[in-house]
Amino acid sequence: MSDPNSIPIITVFGGGGFIGRYACEHLLKHDVRLRVAERQPKRASRLQPLGDVGQVALMPADLTRPATVQRAVVNASAVINLVGTFDGDLESVHVEGARTAALAAKEAGAKAFVHVSAIGADPDATSVYGRTKGEGEQAVRDAFPGATILRPSVVFGPEDEFTNRFASMSILPFLPVLAPKCRFQPVFAGDLGKAIAEAALRPDRHGGKTYDIAGPDVLTMHELNERIARMAGRSPQIVDLPDFVGDAMSRLGFLPGAPISRDQWLMLQSDNVADPARPGLADMGIEATPLAQAAPEWLGRYRKGGRFAVSETA
Repeated sequence: MSDPNSIPIITVFGGGGFIGRYACEHLLKHDVRLRVAERQPKRASRLQPLGDVGQVALMPADLTRPATVQRAVVNASAVINLVGTFDGDLESVHVEGARTAALAAKEAGAKAFVHVSAIGADPDATSVYGRTKGEGEQAVRDAFPGATILRPSVVFGPEDEFTNRFASMSILPFLPVLAPKCRFQPVFAGDLGKAIAEAALRPDRHGGKTYDIAGPDVLTMHELNERIARMAGRSPQIVDLPDFVGDAMSRLGFLPGAPISRDQWLMLQSDNVADPARPGLADMGIEATPLAQAAPEWLGRYRKGGRFAVSETA
């Protein structure tokens, strides 16, 4: 039996969230101890049954409170930052919070720091989200030069607010689509989880690099809605909304069935696809999962007759 004191500790900030579940699931396949740091630790309680007794520890931490971050990384060999938000003070979370976590990891002697950002992160972005994500990447690089930065496209999975939202809207006879020509390269949450675990466990291979994490398919917003509706067993008439309508709705912050903020509209003005010049999943030894392979598993519940109904080809 391994000496518990010799087993490496990996601290995961935001491990109780959607992406955190998949990252922790893959990390727990290895001989490590996880310290899941959350503002509300109970949110991550579902992770404990995934590991052996004592393999997952929950503790309170808030990236905006440096002292709690420092406690969370004590003796950690790797630190992962999954914390992100679309609401509130984005700069305090995406920039200052990321800097705080990276500095604490460096001072604690961690060998790896993995920071999950986003495709489109750019200090010069017009959206606050894109700008703060870009500034956050710079802050992490300054504080922990050997960090691994992962920049995923839109992430899909059973609990997502992406495919599920589109599928729920597909019950309408007419499905309005914003920014129909905007292109995405959606990535499966399980693949992103593998990438996060790989980066944390292999800093010798991935440290200091930035990866664009995307799936195998590039689809427009129109095509995404069409495919998701089909997988949900629905066939609404898809109506592409002109940009001036989307712009007006974003100023009001509302689209029937799907609220959209001004910042989200600004993000839709640029494609969300991987840069071919930047390494991706294949460079980490991970085969990307197509949307059509994974999504029918959970989108079946939107079909007439539920998930046991006969599905159509996506």
